[in-house]
Amino acid sequence: MSDPQSSPGREATGAAPGERPDSPLPHTAFVNEWRSGQTLLVLRELLDLAEQVGPSIARRAEVGHTELRALELLVRSPHGPVELARELGVTSAASSGIVDRLEARGHVRRVAHATDGRRTQVVLTDSAREEVLGYLVPMFAALAQMDATFDDAEKQIVERYLRGAIDAIHRII
Repeated sequence: MSDPQSSPGREATGAAPGERPDSPLPHTAFVNEWRSGQTLLVLRELLDLAEQVGPSIARRAEVGHTELRALELLVRSPHGPVELARELGVTSAASSGIVDRLEARGHVRRVAHATDGRRTQVVLTDSAREEVLGYLVPMFAALAQMDATFDDAEKQIVERYLRGAIDAIHRII
């Protein structure tokens, strides 16, 4: 990471390169004055922890991160190879390789499309669904148990907070 005193944009305050400006830039000033409350600290901890879920499950399932993302998409619904490539952000050739590896492990099957026999769909096998869900069920069970301890009014507050956090995150993605 570069030295914050010599980062681009410092000159906009009239300070010479390498010197501290008389007043910080607007974004820096906001962050310097901001005092994060406990809820924001806990939310940050949750977001940091959530980033570790995918890689952790991929290691346990002995698949690559992109293969796991493919399995997660297929848990929701079958996908055509081109659709899978688009969702994963990879080329059709890369998607085909992912499907080949998952198929070799017995995680997916290629089947004829339900309404267009010229097309194929990739579907998750029952054993793969059970394996992926098996890694997640302990977390789901703990969350359901915790959720059951809240009354309806508390759940509304938690939901409002989480929806606000989702909206805030959407502002930068």
